[in-house]
Amino acid sequence: MTNCYLPWEAEIVERTQETPDIFTWKLRFTDPDVAHSYSFRHGQFNMLYLYGVGEVAISVMSNDGEFLLHTIRAVGRVTKAMMELPLGTHVGVRGPFGSAWPLDQAKGKDVVFVTAGLGCAPVTSSIKHVVSQRADYGRLVIMQSVRHRNEGLWEPQYDAWRELPDTQVLLTASRDKTRWPHWQLGRVSVLLDEAQYDKHNCVVMMCGPDAMMADTARTLVELGVPGEAIHVSLERNMQCAVGHCGHCQLGAHFVCKDGPIFRWPEVAELMRVKGY
Repeated sequence: MTNCYLPWEAEIVERTQETPDIFTWKLRFTDPDVAHSYSFRHGQFNMLYLYGVGEVAISVMSNDGEFLLHTIRAVGRVTKAMMELPLGTHVGVRGPFGSAWPLDQAKGKDVVFVTAGLGCAPVTSSIKHVVSQRADYGRLVIMQSVRHRNEGLWEPQYDAWRELPDTQVLLTASRDKTRWPHWQLGRVSVLLDEAQYDKHNCVVMMCGPDAMMADTARTLVELGVPGEAIHVSLERNMQCAVGHCGHCQLGAHFVCKDGPIFRWPEVAELMRVKGY
């Protein structure tokens, strides 16, 4: 963007209430030139600005033609206000910012996505990319964990992916008491033994709560996956998005600028430190 501090104007043209506290916006830039020139790399984020209220960092789900998709959980002052906005409201968009998933480096290798909660949103565009370029990649494994099955936002999409060749979709609910078809009971860890992929020739892309990612990354390393092959997407209090304010500092890193995607060895020790 020309000035990283100035937001572009976008209109809410479609809104989907995914769960009681999660919604998806379809945005369209009001300036056709901006709509034409905007592009992002899978894993990057935008800063969404609600005039007079504030700004939040939200992963880009997709850039579908002239439209921009963001899935948002209403958890704070800004996002709760955003959930109440009607169609036609104009908001601000800055971005895209941050690092991206290593999709080019993953070509010719098995690709493993591990997500928990709303962590599925930041990798959805990457999964769709791998599916669309299926011949460029090896086996595709998708592991998703939610608390309750009804929080699985895109179960029909997972069902469709399950039918693809050389693709494995593993789902689990950590707090449900009922076992559903295609669903396990427990956390992501219960899926690791079922996942079938080449541990010595793979790329793992992971998004979700820090504790889940840290535990899963350590387990994968114990199972033989090289640490350099594991990538995690971190969430922090990102306010400026360009490494100036320091709110998202993690050791020597600024998550907004150096991340949010990191190789596991870069952050493994930092994620052991309480308060980081």
